[in-house]
Amino acid sequence: MTVTQPASVPTPVPASAPASPPPLAARARSIGGSPVRDILAVTARPEVINFAGGLPAPELFDADGIAAAYRAVLAETPARALQYSTTEGEPALRAALAARTSARGLATAPDDLMVTTGSQQALSLLSTALLEPGDTVLVESPCYLAALQAFGLAGARVVAVPGDEHGLDPEALEELVLRERPKLLYTVPTFQNPTGRTLPAARRAAVAEVAARCGLWIVEDDPYGELRFEGERVPWIAAQPGAEDRTVLLGSFSKVMAPGLRLGWLRAPADLRRACVVAKQAADLHTPTLNQLAAARYLADRDLDAHVARVAGAYGARRDAMLAGLTDALPAGSTWNRPEGGMFLWARLPEGYDTTALLPEVVRHDVAYVPGAPFYAGEPDRATLRLCFVTQTPEEIAEGLRKLGEALRAGH
Repeated sequence: MTVTQPASVPTPVPASAPASPPPLAARARSIGGSPVRDILAVTARPEVINFAGGLPAPELFDADGIAAAYRAVLAETPARALQYSTTEGEPALRAALAARTSARGLATAPDDLMVTTGSQQALSLLSTALLEPGDTVLVESPCYLAALQAFGLAGARVVAVPGDEHGLDPEALEELVLRERPKLLYTVPTFQNPTGRTLPAARRAAVAEVAARCGLWIVEDDPYGELRFEGERVPWIAAQPGAEDRTVLLGSFSKVMAPGLRLGWLRAPADLRRACVVAKQAADLHTPTLNQLAAARYLADRDLDAHVARVAGAYGARRDAMLAGLTDALPAGSTWNRPEGGMFLWARLPEGYDTTALLPEVVRHDVAYVPGAPFYAGEPDRATLRLCFVTQTPEEIAEGLRKLGEALRAGH
């Protein structure tokens, strides 16, 4: 007879809580989200007149022209348009961009350019290619907010260059370069975000001279430069003597064609451009082929300069509407600038006002702005605020400023 041994019963394992996953990287824990994006989420209600976003006016997009470009590309070269592309960018688009850049006073070949997924990606790629954790980056005061995010995520130490209503001070820049030994200066010299100010030509030449003498990369971001509706164009820093081998010029279609295309570009010296290509290969391989070919087709078939002139004319009227209403909307003693182009106006309320603390009351009145404090790398000026004047019509701007005045009186 066969005897079967009873099966052994496993010893129960005491229940325990599952182990936590490893923590986020320190850089991800230390850098917050965009206050502008947070404000846009809170003010998404249609009744809010939103001066907070940097949003181009959608009714001014050349939707028909862009749609025609996409139709032509998909009808004539569908296999190419829907296929992978080179990391550097589609040759047709780079050739068109090189021609536009050269026509504006900076001799450029297609191979000098790299197409990026919006110019914001260019900042990320440059941070990867240039910055080690702990490296110093110099910025304007105040500075474009998403640049502060990009440099912060790279682990950089960000230091603000003193300036005035005309922009950064080249003498203060040189003192900081000699003391801090930074890797780069980041600047938006034309219709700056957030202030709308433009760096004068003499200061641009001085900045280029400092960079050449002291050893410094310059990242010149120019998303707004074509949106001029007053005054004379000021040449790029990249076109100044001494800046040729150390300036990266960034451009974008977001403000002159449409932000949803996510098309930007960088012009950089060869070694740095190649490093950015490698960084982009690790990020997204290449910018969407279809979007690039459609943009190139648009540039071939349409007059982008004429379109930009129409947009700039409308934006100039909207700036004038905002300037006309600020005296009644803002408290006595407030100051503001008169930008010659771009999308933004910078205002400062009298001492004792805190625009961050006032914002909830302002939003309750169905209007919004961006407080100035997040734009500062150093000690912020809490009485400042940014107003975008391009998204609304002149009539909507007047109504929004009326609501803003009521809110500021109620909240202070």
